[in-house]
Amino acid sequence: MRSVKLNLNMLKLIAGLVFAAAIANPAAAQSPLVFAAASLKNALDDVAALAPSKPVISYGASPALAKQIEAGAPAQLFISADLDWMDYLDERKLLRSGTRKNLLGNRLVLIAPSDSTVKAEIRPGFPLAALLGNGRLATADPQSVPAGKYTKAALEKLGVWDLVAGKLAPAENVRVALTLVARGETPLGTVYATDAAVEAKVRVVAVFPDGLHPPIVYPAALTSAAPASGTAAEFLSLLSSPAARKVFEKYGFTPLN
Repeated sequence: MRSVKLNLNMLKLIAGLVFAAAIANPAAAQSPLVFAAASLKNALDDVAALAPSKPVISYGASPALAKQIEAGAPAQLFISADLDWMDYLDERKLLRSGTRKNLLGNRLVLIAPSDSTVKAEIRPGFPLAALLGNGRLATADPQSVPAGKYTKAALEKLGVWDLVAGKLAPAENVRVALTLVARGETPLGTVYATDAAVEAKVRVVAVFPDGLHPPIVYPAALTSAAPASGTAAEFLSLLSSPAARKVFEKYGFTPLN
């Protein structure tokens, strides 16, 4: 797990250097700075390749990104993995009025390393603690990160949360949880279906049924730092285009508009 944290710190350093270069370079400064949930990376990178003005995208946990925007980070567009962190910025008047839209939907899944033979049926009281044995359940931090919050809500409704709450491997975002399972550092984990689809070293054990947690919705909006028109607004519009819809659907997301 330590190596994963070190890699993430390196990525943050690289991202900071990219942003500094964008500010120093007038041509690069024309590219909008986008803060987006980590689970969007593969699909959003492909969508960004379609944009005339290629955005600079910083991926991370929705709460961390929202807090950075609140602290003055110059992001012009925010895409969250849940409604709560978009609401957080909206309540603080940090979004450009009239630009918010619900962009995508997703599903929550239980995963294991690809060579694991574990089987499970997600139902009330299912033996998740026994399936973990002496191992831990990798999940995004259930206190604040959307994927972790969805996981906690589902496991509470299933009546098994109290049995596994002490056996978690909480990660700073869902992609770190995915990596923990892919490396075999944990026997099971919870991620989005789209995360599992892009990692060959994991397999889906079971899909969480609808209704166990709030609907997984990715809202997008311009921040108050963005002009009403310009490259950020253009990229936001592109996200709902037929071309972008095809990309998102290819990766397993459900376009909502």
